[in-house]
Amino acid sequence: MFKDSKKPRLKQGGLSQQNTIAQGTIFEGDLKSEGDFRVEGVVKGTLITNGKVVIGTTGSLDGSLSCKNADIEGSMKGKLAVSDTLNLRSFANVSGDVQTSKLAVEPGATFNANCQMKDSVKELKTESKTSI
Repeated sequence: MFKDSKKPRLKQGGLSQQNTIAQGTIFEGDLKSEGDFRVEGVVKGTLITNGKVVIGTTGSLDGSLSCKNADIEGSMKGKLAVSDTLNLRSFANVSGDVQTSKLAVEPGATFNANCQMKDSVKELKTESKTSI
């Protein structure tokens, strides 16, 4: 009859709520979460999550980021490890070391990084020829 609207809604694998570092906020230190993040402020340190991270146009991260998926519109400097897809929007500015499975870069993005595409390099099978 009545719904308890104060209970968090669950999605597959965790809570549906998104963590937000708002514009004007400066966070220094390490963050670890199972949920998604949106960064519109400044993060100096380490951010680790199994979810998606969005760094908005006013957001910046200086340090290291480890996540499943990332959309970057602002700036990222440091180590970036994305287990699935990294999307760099047209205003993105990324520098440092990047490791990802898939990379999408829009025209206008700045990407000055050492990039390693993991899981994308497949070994070539060599046929061994036997002499008769």
